[in-house]
Amino acid sequence: QVQLVASGGGLVQPGGPLRLSCRASGSIFSINGMGWYRQPPGKERELVATITSSGSTNYVDSVKGRFTISRDNAKNTVYLQMNSLKPEDTAVYYCNADVRTFIALSYSRYWGKGTLVTVSS
Repeated sequence: QVQLVASGGGLVQPGGPLRLSCRASGSIFSINGMGWYRQPPGKERELVATITSSGSTNYVDSVKGRFTISRDNAKNTVYLQMNSLKPEDTAVYYCNADVRTFIALSYSRYWGKGTLVTVSS
């Protein structure tokens, strides 16, 4: 019914930028919150940033001032601009969205499959 496809991951040198995108498609009536999580190698998945439908944002302390989350509601897409990347930012990044479909009465959380970001020289 709803698919989230993330893109933009890859290998980047320390200090460099990278921009992730995640587009939701399918039987979408509306989208509430959207967000990015990440899972470093051998560690638990952790929250990176979230954004509400009105544009309010929240970040984990370790990325504040370096990462920016944004969204394009017309395209059902959420972005994560990552600057000043550090080796410890290496992880698989997952996007999510709280979506209400045309046949649902409430919102459900959907996840993308993840995109790998490797920060290394």
